[in-house]
Amino acid sequence: MAAPLSEPSQPEERNKQHLPPKSYADAVEEEALANGANESNGMNGGHNGSKDVTSTNANGSASKQHKASSVLRIVASDSSKDEQARPGYERQESSHEYSATGLDDTPKTPPKNQHRRSGSQKSSGSQHKSSDDSRPASSNGTNTQSNPKVKDNKKDATVFEKVEGTQNGSKLISVKPAVEYEKTSRKDEKKAPKQSKEEGLASGKIAGQRWQKSGIRFAPMNVPLQRRLQTLVVLLHTLCIAISVSMFFFLCAIPLFWPLLIPYMIYCLTSKAATSGTLSHRSEFLRSLPVWSLFASYFPARLHRTQELPATRKYIFGYHPHGILSLGAFGAFATEALGFSQLFPGIKNTLLTLDSNFRIPIYRDYALAMGIASVSKESCENLLSKGGPNKEGMGRAITIVIGGARESLDAQPYSLRLVLKRRKGFVKMAIRTGADLVPVLAFGENDLYDQFNSDSHPRIHKLQLLVKKFLGFTVPLFHARGIFNYDVGLMPYRRPLNIVVGKPIRVAQSSRPEQEEIDRVHEEYVSELERLWDLWKDDFAPDRKEDIEILG
Repeated sequence: MAAPLSEPSQPEERNKQHLPPKSYADAVEEEALANGANESNGMNGGHNGSKDVTSTNANGSASKQHKASSVLRIVASDSSKDEQARPGYERQESSHEYSATGLDDTPKTPPKNQHRRSGSQKSSGSQHKSSDDSRPASSNGTNTQSNPKVKDNKKDATVFEKVEGTQNGSKLISVKPAVEYEKTSRKDEKKAPKQSKEEGLASGKIAGQRWQKSGIRFAPMNVPLQRRLQTLVVLLHTLCIAISVSMFFFLCAIPLFWPLLIPYMIYCLTSKAATSGTLSHRSEFLRSLPVWSLFASYFPARLHRTQELPATRKYIFGYHPHGILSLGAFGAFATEALGFSQLFPGIKNTLLTLDSNFRIPIYRDYALAMGIASVSKESCENLLSKGGPNKEGMGRAITIVIGGARESLDAQPYSLRLVLKRRKGFVKMAIRTGADLVPVLAFGENDLYDQFNSDSHPRIHKLQLLVKKFLGFTVPLFHARGIFNYDVGLMPYRRPLNIVVGKPIRVAQSSRPEQEEIDRVHEEYVSELERLWDLWKDDFAPDRKEDIEILG
């Protein structure tokens, strides 16, 4: 079988044979098939000569045609001779020129003020003069891994990029600013003024601040049981008159108790137990109950003596100051909570109060059981002249709150104002009965309550004095703490109460004492009282605002 003849490749010959023009690619393909053996020689150099090719026409005649042996000339890159003959050109890239990466030749929009790396080598085959171009290239002429350094015309815009892969979607690993750029940024940060916290921060109000500034301070819930019991006992004693009156009217509202209440009312109006001096209703058991220890430890209160008192004498204890409720006098002389019998053995003391208190139902029985008696003249004479081992009052003692209700109106915390200059009745009683006078000073009695100052509220003070003149007692406008708070209520403050018993003043008995003798004993009594204050004020009144003041 005859081999097919190749068509001529020259345009003139193809025109003579009325053949269509052959493309450049077809000529190369036919040349490769016809000269397969000579294909390998094309790498060493190109052939410019022609070759005769036999072709068969439609009539079967063969003819010789001239065909170019090669249409491509490949110049060896290592030929020093050709390199010297060929002029060298350096590629200059514009700042706006970008090279594609991988197979995707779609134009990409670069970031602002940055350049992309050069992704492929140019077809001209010229070598780049930088050291980065010395790396081996892949078959398609692109670098598999590049770390180009791209510079812009702008100052301090140099960046370093490290890219993995050469195909579409190359991965950017790191971008590091130039050293000069970092130094400049640090200088700018140092120059910039730092904003203080106070200038840039605005805060709202603090939640709960109003409760912290509240005038009422509430007691915590985890208060020990002993303190709760102390508060309970003091509360019951403070409200004992109100509780007694309430109970009486409650019983009167029940007709079933009327047969008992009517005789009881008659007994209260006619009884002389508070003034007889026999102390028949006195209960030592009730006076020694442990609950009174809770009462005294509430403040706390303590009883001190400066000298022993012989049980063969009679005594009148003058208690100062009155305070609001004379709580120190009750704890020291109406109970055994402070150990009166241990400090003064053999002496039977009786606390005296207003005779009107023994007209209050139920409360009068409570007071008589505690050994309290009336402060009337008859009661004082009976107590100091009856009873005792000799039946003449030996070993008996009474306690009188000298200042009375008038002194309670001047009871201000951390001060000591005594209404004593015109109070000489107790001195006359001591001379008539032959009882020695014993001054007693209670440090802290005035500190247990707060009340309106008589100097700043003169009208209220005059009204209180008017009430005392007609009723025999007055109502001081006082307040202290409450049961569950520390600022509002009728409970006394928990402040120390120290009761100091001074040296007794010997008195010669006289049934008709002269005024000069009364004044002399009274002056001696006041001097001993002032001595007690000067001696113990630094120990028991360190927060005092003023010294002792004797009023008329």
